[in-house]
Parts: sequence; structure tokens; C-alpha cells
Amino acid sequence: MCRHLAWLGTPRTLTALLHDPPHSLLRQAWMPRRMLHGRINADGFGVGWYVPALRTEPARYRRAVPIWTDASFASLAGAVQSGCVLGAVRNATVGMPIEETATAPYAHGRYLLSHNGRVDVDVVMRMLDWHRGAPVPDSRCDSALLAAVVWQRVSAGASLADAVADVVVAAGRADGAARLNLLATDGSQIVATTWGETLSYRVSTDGDAIGVHVASEPSDDSDGWIDLDDQKLLTADTRDVTISNLI
Repeated sequence: MCRHLAWLGTPRTLTALLHDPPHSLLRQAWMPRRMLHGRINADGFGVGWYVPALRTEPARYRRAVPIWTDASFASLAGAVQSGCVLGAVRNATVGMPIEETATAPYAHGRYLLSHNGRVDVDVVMRMLDWHRGAPVPDSRCDSALLAAVVWQRVSAGASLADAVADVVVAAGRADGAARLNLLATDGSQIVATTWGETLSYRVSTDGDAIGVHVASEPSDDSDGWIDLDDQKLLTADTRDVTISNLI
């Protein structure tokens, strides 16, 4: 359910990241190759990107329509360039709302997050802190609730990697059928998990695009893509990629 990607490295256009590759996120919206649950991602899409020279917080573009129907985004994507991008196409969990606020990436300050999978809403509701001033969910959908739990833990002082890992393990133990592939960034690092769905990454060290690409599935068939095993935590910056066990 859903496909997502993140790029950290040499500034690239949104078109180069989301549209141009032969198995791009655009193509994965209607013909994913590795999605284990569901067949199409037509319930919305979103992308967030950073322009640190202008502001710390990322910009976002989200729609509750299939990505291939949005001609305005196709036009602006070639004129927007960033060194850190997170994009997602959505296949909504059954019973969840189809609306812009339910569409990744979710944002909190300088952070962005996407969720590929599903989880029992009641499980996540029990994990939320409803005290005054705590970050609140964008939507009542399972993914937005998960994002809010991560934001609450980050706001309490946890690192992004620790917050993501703790939330995934806690939710996964409470809901044995949950699928919890999370992908998050603060503009300078990428954090991702595998829990019931696919994830791959590639490090590019030469050419015009030097950096780290993390995605639900490879965007092309070139060498260098590495598939992660289940229940792993990936952390990456422009210098290094680290893989560790969630359990």
C-alpha cells in the first residue's frame, strides 16, 4: 500500500526524481512492480522539498487525486530543484478518508514523514499524547496518526531515528498485522524502516547526481540498488548509510 521515495544529495528537479526514471514514482502510481499489498496508488500524492537558503521548513505539494491527472504539478516539477526531497503516492487503507490532509508527506517544523502500510487506528490512538500543546494529527487516517506520534516523541527530545524506530516497534508489537514502512527526513538525513513492505536504497558517488536514494522499489534497473530485509532501520546522510535491526 503506497510507494514512496527520498533523495538526499546533489540538487535535482522534482521531474528528474519523480517523473523521468523508467520506473519512476509516477509509473509506480499505476504500475508498481514490488508492492506486496494492493495494485494501484491512485488515492493521492504528495511531495516535500527543502530550500535551506530561504527557510528551514520544507515546502509541500499534496493532492487527493492520482499523480498522473495533475498537469499543474507536471509543469512546476521541472522548475523546482532541491537537495532533499520526499515524495509519495497513496493507496488508501480500506475505511480511511481520501483527502489532502490524509496524504503524505506529513510535516512538523523541519520534518517530513511518509508511511507505506497499514496499522490499527485504535493502536495508534492509544499511543498519542492528547495533552495541550502536543502535536496533533493532520487527519484521522492511520498514517497521519502515526506521524503525529513520531512528532510528539521528537518534540519531547528524541532524535528522528529513535522516534521513528520506537513508534514502529511499539505499533508493530501491539498490532501483529501492521505494516510499518516509514520514511522521514529533516532535510539533512533520511530515516526509513522496513516492516512488512519492500524498501531499497542506492548510493551514487559520481556523475551529476551524487547522494542517497531510498525508495519502496528501484526507479530503474541499473546496478547499485540494495534491497533491505524486513524489520530494519536505515539512517543516511550525505556521507554514510547505516543499517540496524529494529528488534
